[in-house]
Amino acid sequence: MLRNLFRRLTKLLLWFVAGSLLVVLALRWIDPPGTALMAERKVQSWLDGQPINLQRSWRPWKELPDDLKIAVIAAEDQKFAEHWGFDVAAIRQAMAHNAGGGNLRGASTISQQVAKNLFLWSGRSWPRKALEAWFTGLIELLWPKQRILEVYLNSVEWSDGVFGAEAAARHHFKVGAPYLSAQQASLLAAVLPNPRGWSASRPNTHVQRRANWIRRQSQQLGGSHYLNQLAQKPMAMPQWWPEWLPKP
Repeated sequence: MLRNLFRRLTKLLLWFVAGSLLVVLALRWIDPPGTALMAERKVQSWLDGQPINLQRSWRPWKELPDDLKIAVIAAEDQKFAEHWGFDVAAIRQAMAHNAGGGNLRGASTISQQVAKNLFLWSGRSWPRKALEAWFTGLIELLWPKQRILEVYLNSVEWSDGVFGAEAAARHHFKVGAPYLSAQQASLLAAVLPNPRGWSASRPNTHVQRRANWIRRQSQQLGGSHYLNQLAQKPMAMPQWWPEWLPKP
């Protein structure tokens, strides 16, 4: 019985590995029609008896404004072009901070947030973290950096039920995403840590200060020049990737 159970678990694991790899590879070219987080929000609204109208419209990379791209990187993941999915230094700092008590601090990269939003449920359990690490590794391995940021900007939540840059721009500023100003882009990036509690269109003092900081950081990163370097940069390969294996 134990051998039979072990064989079944092994087959199940192999099917999961193969299936998740194929799905992530396909999404390198196919725009995801929705995300796990969107489904979670919808189901939760049914359980609460409070209907929610999910808003999301896809914008391809070339139609997303550079100001928003660099603002999000400055706000959420300034080592985005350097790491292969995990900011080890930020993780250590967060662990040290959380060990001291107080408010919990996260250290999720943009790649980790894409993995979580696309495939997983909310929460901080170890099984979810393990799956997040698995999908983050696949995303970094199979997608170029531009694709990761494109999917992120089209999938992240910017208000209750408002997903993606296009829906966020129309919800907060009544314009399409390509027409966002640098100030509006920084305000959108500023609310990402708490998009359901903070408002980009009605920013409080904290959000305004954070937006000002984001604009300064965006300039220090190099603005559009940084994005040009990002486009020319090959996919980040993990340090454990064997040299004799071809890059995807």
